[in-house]
Amino acid sequence: MGTRMSGGRKGQRGLFITFEGIEGSGKSTQCARLAKLLRKDGYRVVETREPGGTPLAERIRSLLLAGPAKQASASAEPIDPRSEALLMLACRSQHMAQVIEPALATGAVVLCDRFVDSTLAYQGYGRGLDLTALLSLNRFATQGVTPDLTLLFDLPVSTGLARRRRERGVALNRMDRETRRFHERVRQGFLALASRNPRRIKILDATPTPDRIAETVEKIVGKFLSKSRTVRKSTSQKNTPLEP
Repeated sequence: MGTRMSGGRKGQRGLFITFEGIEGSGKSTQCARLAKLLRKDGYRVVETREPGGTPLAERIRSLLLAGPAKQASASAEPIDPRSEALLMLACRSQHMAQVIEPALATGAVVLCDRFVDSTLAYQGYGRGLDLTALLSLNRFATQGVTPDLTLLFDLPVSTGLARRRRERGVALNRMDRETRRFHERVRQGFLALASRNPRRIKILDATPTPDRIAETVEKIVGKFLSKSRTVRKSTSQKNTPLEP
C-alpha cells in the first residue's frame, strides 16, 4: 500500500475498520493478514475482536460461545436471545471503553473482527429481535461510534459451515451448531445491512483462495486509505448512523 497514514499526532483521530461475515467466511484470517500488511507499511495498528477484546469481555465470550459440554458443566439453562444480545452489548461497551476508543484517540488504525453489524445480523435477523431496539442499545454501548469501513465476506452458508468443520484444532462453538436456517437468516441479514449502508459496507466474495481475497482486501483498503491521508478529527461520531 503506497499511502501512509501519519497517525498519533496530537488532536488527530484514527480509523476504524471492521470485518464481518457468517461462520467460516475467512474474515479473521483476512483481518490478521491486513494487520500484518499495514504494520509493514508503517501504520500503527490495533487488532481486536468481538465478542471479547478485553479480559472481562473475553470471559463473557466464553459464556456466550461455549459448546454444549461446557454449558452443561457451567449452567444447565439455555441462553435467552435477549440475554445473549445484552451480554454481547456488555462486551462491546467494555471493549469500546478499554480498547477501541483509546486506540482511535491516539490515531491508530483499529481492525476489529466483528462489531455492531454482527449483533444486528445474528441477534436481529437470526434471532428475530427488534432491530430498532438493538440499534438504540448499540448506540448506547458504543457512544455513537461507527466504523469508517466495513468489509463483509460473503459466501454460501453450506460452504462456510463446511470450512468450519474442516478447521484443525478448532472446536465448534454454540453459534457453529445453530441450524442452517439460522445461518441463512444471518447471511441475508448481513446482505440487507450492506444494501442499506453501501458507502460503508463493501461486500467481498469469500469463496476464492485466501491469497486472492487478500488481494481484493488490499485494493479496497488501499483506496480507502488514499482518501484518508489526513486523519480526521473525531469523525467517527459524525459518520452515517447504522441502519437496520
